[in-house]
Amino acid sequence: MTFKQVFGSFLLVSLLWSCKEKPVPEETLTLTDDKFEYLVDQFADLKVLRYQIPGFEELTLKEKKLVYYLTQAGLAGRDIIWDQNYRHNLEIRAALENIYRTYSGDKSTKDWAAFEVYLKRFWFSNGIHHHYSNDKLRPGFSKEYLNYLLAETDTELKGKAFDVIFNDKDTKKVNKKKGVDNIASSAVNFYGSDITDADVDNFYKTAYKGPEGRPVEAGLNSSLVKENGQLVEKVWKSGGMYGSAIDEIIKWLEKAKSVAENDQQANALGLLIEYYKTGSLDTWDAYCIEWATSTQGNIDWINGFIEVYNDPKGYRGSYESIIEINDFDMSRKMAVLSENAQWFEDNSTLMEEHKKDNVVGVSYKTVNVAGEAGDASPSTPIGVNLPNNNWIRQQHGSKSVSLGNIIDAYNNAGGSGRLKEFAHDEEEIRLEEKYGKQADKLHTALHEVVGHASGQINPGVGQPKETLKNYSSTMEEGRADLIGLYFSMDPKLQELGLVDNWEELGKAAYDGYIRNGLMSQLVRIELGDDIEEDHMVNRQWVSAWAFEKGKPNNVIEKVTRDGKTYFNINDYDALRELFGQLLRETQRIKSEGDFKAAQELVEGYGVKVDQALHAEVLDRNSQFKSAPYSGFVNPVLVPTENEEGEIIAVDIVQPTSFEEQMLSYSESFNFLNSKN
Repeated sequence: MTFKQVFGSFLLVSLLWSCKEKPVPEETLTLTDDKFEYLVDQFADLKVLRYQIPGFEELTLKEKKLVYYLTQAGLAGRDIIWDQNYRHNLEIRAALENIYRTYSGDKSTKDWAAFEVYLKRFWFSNGIHHHYSNDKLRPGFSKEYLNYLLAETDTELKGKAFDVIFNDKDTKKVNKKKGVDNIASSAVNFYGSDITDADVDNFYKTAYKGPEGRPVEAGLNSSLVKENGQLVEKVWKSGGMYGSAIDEIIKWLEKAKSVAENDQQANALGLLIEYYKTGSLDTWDAYCIEWATSTQGNIDWINGFIEVYNDPKGYRGSYESIIEINDFDMSRKMAVLSENAQWFEDNSTLMEEHKKDNVVGVSYKTVNVAGEAGDASPSTPIGVNLPNNNWIRQQHGSKSVSLGNIIDAYNNAGGSGRLKEFAHDEEEIRLEEKYGKQADKLHTALHEVVGHASGQINPGVGQPKETLKNYSSTMEEGRADLIGLYFSMDPKLQELGLVDNWEELGKAAYDGYIRNGLMSQLVRIELGDDIEEDHMVNRQWVSAWAFEKGKPNNVIEKVTRDGKTYFNINDYDALRELFGQLLRETQRIKSEGDFKAAQELVEGYGVKVDQALHAEVLDRNSQFKSAPYSGFVNPVLVPTENEEGEIIAVDIVQPTSFEEQMLSYSESFNFLNSKN
C-alpha cells in the first residue's frame, strides 16, 4: 500500500502549500545545498517541486551504478502507466508534444497559454484525467484552435482521440460509486470497452487463484478483454502486452543484478526478471517473498504492477517504480517501531481473534528517493508498505518505508497561512507549529509499519478485493490510519524515546486529522462533487464517524465564529476511545468480509459533502494562491564512461523545468505504440 498524499491538515498546510506565487525563472535558479530552489513550476491546481538525494555522494561507485540501472529500468516502463490510464493517452501525448516542440506561431495569445497549461496538466496526470479526482481535464481552448495547431505543425490527431478532449465521453477514469456499473463507467484501460462488472465477477470465480492458503493476486498483471465472445486475459510480459517496454525494463534489471550489493538482492532481481519474462503470478509471489526478506544493503527498489487503486474492482496493478537509498540516521530512530510491532498489536483495540500472535518481519526505514516513474511520478507517495498480498505479509512480513527527502521537500516548500485560517485557536496553531511535522512522520510510520501489518482475516474468508470489492482500498487505508491515530496519543511513544511530549504531539495529530478530514481537504474537489479518491474518502469517514458518535458528549465541537466554521476537540481522551472503537469495527469488517457494513460506513460518512460547508471552505481558501497539489521532477543521473564503455562516475543534474523533463522522457523512453 502507498501512503500517497495522505496527510492531516497539519501536513496539508505544512507540506502542500508554498508561499511563492510564481515559478522561479530558470536563469535565477540556485541549486546549492544552502539555497536549493524547490519550486519548479505552478499552474492550474498543481505545483511542481524538486528534491535532493541526500547520501548519494557517500555511495560507492558500484552502489551508484546500481541506483542508475534501477532508475533506468523504472523509466523504461514509463509509457505503460500512460496506456493503463486511458486507451488514447499515448496518441494524444504524441500529438500535443509535437505541437509544443514545433509550433512557431504566436505564443503570446490566451489560447496558446491555455494549451500550455493543458499539456502540463496532462503530463502531471499521466493522461487526460486528473491524477487525484479522476475527472477528465477540461481544455481552456477550443476545437478550432487545436485543429489550427495541428495544421500548423503538420500533426495528426483525429477520431475518438481528438474528440474525447472536448466531448462528454469517458469523463471519469475510475468510478467506484454505488449503484453504477463500475467497470463500464470507468475509462481506465484495464478492461475492454464491452466488459462489465458482472463479466469481471464471473471470470474471477473460476480463474486461477494459486495454491491453497497462498492465493496469488489474480488479475494483477493483465488486461481483461473479450475475444471471439470469450473473456481472456492479455498478460503484461515479455512477448505479451507491453512487451517492448518490458524488454527494456528487463535489460536494465539485468545490469542492476550484475552490481547487486549481495546475493539475496541479486536473487530478488533475478525473480523479478523471470516474472517479467513469464507473467507468472506465482513467480511474482516468490519475488515478493525474496524482496520482503532482503533487508541488507543500502539500496532498495519498488518495481512492478503493484497498487490497485486505479482498478474499480481492485484487481489490476498500475505500473510504478521507486528507487531508494537508506537514510541511516532516521532509519535507526524509526526501527524501534518495527522492533515493538508486537506490542502495538497486543495493545490495539482489535478483537482477540483478529490479532496476530506473531507479527512477522515488519521492517521500517526512512529512505531517500533517487528516482521515480509510472504511477509514483510526478505525484508521489510519502510512505509505502509492501508486498500487498495478505498471506505473504502474515507469513514473511513486509517492508515499510517513509520517503524522507520527499517529505523534506514538501516541508521546505511550505507556508503557514492556511493553518491560521482553518485552525480553531492559538493553542491549535501552537501545537501544530511545534509538533505537526513530527506528528505526521510518526503517523505515517505507524500507518505503514503497524497499521498495514496488523490484523488477520478469518479462516475461509476471501481477500478484501473479493469480499469488500470497490470499498476494499478505502477501508484498508482507513484501518491503517486508525492504527496510527490510536497510538499517536500513547505514552508508549515517549517510553520508546520517539517523542519528548506524547500528549501534546498526540493532540497536534488529532487536531490536524479532524481539521483535514472534516474541512480543509475539501479544497481539492469542485463544489457539488462527491468525494471519490480512496484516501480522501477514508479521512472523511473516519473523521465524520468520530464527530457524530462523539456528539452526545461534545467530544468534537462544531464552532461558528464570525461566519466561519471550525472544529474544536474538547476531549482528546474520548476521541482516542472513539478511534479505538472504529478501529475494532473496521478490522472486524475486513476479517469477516462484511461488505454491507463497509458500504454503510463509506457511503454513510465518507462520500457525501456538506455543500454549504464546502462553499465556505472554497471561499476562505481563495485568498491563498498556491496550488493544492504537488508533484516532482526527478533529479537526472548522468553516467560518465571511459573509452571501454565502463561507467566510472555517476553525477546528479537537476532539471531546470518541468517541460524539459517531460519532453526528454518522451524522447528517451518511448517504447510503446500509441495503441497496445
